[in-house]
Amino acid sequence: MKFLIVSDSHGSTEILQELSTRYSNRVDAMIHCGDSELTADNPIMADYLTVRGNCDIDARFPDHLVKEMGGINVLVTHGHLFNVKMSLMNLSYKAKENAAQFVFFGHSHTLGAEMMDGTLFLNPGSILLPRGRREKTYALVEVESSRVYVRFLNENHEELVDLTATFSL
Repeated sequence: MKFLIVSDSHGSTEILQELSTRYSNRVDAMIHCGDSELTADNPIMADYLTVRGNCDIDARFPDHLVKEMGGINVLVTHGHLFNVKMSLMNLSYKAKENAAQFVFFGHSHTLGAEMMDGTLFLNPGSILLPRGRREKTYALVEVESSRVYVRFLNENHEELVDLTATFSL
């Protein structure tokens, strides 16, 4: 199972179209963790499972979604409703309530991936306005057997090798 995760594109359509063109036939799911600032009927969003961020005005996007994909229970949210800039505790409670194995979120514009209590928490950073690093980023997550491979890439699709991580399920 392969996932592309992007967040906080804040109205930038070019990079979302580029990601869609590049990956739509190479991944099993393309996920946008909110603050696209686009409408749900924008054709660019058709390839993405998308949630509503604090800067999104289109209420047709859900605040969060829980979806089983390839035998993996995935929770997607923007993060603002769970106060992720302060702590992942509230989000971890939501993950436990929904038996989520993967949690994808944005909001802080700060990339990161960590395994906590058997759940992968991943923030792809921002593809437009990064914090903590200069690179505009998105993430690729690949599951093979009992391993999860996480790669962060910049807007030029170059892997940030120092951030590559492998986790056990």
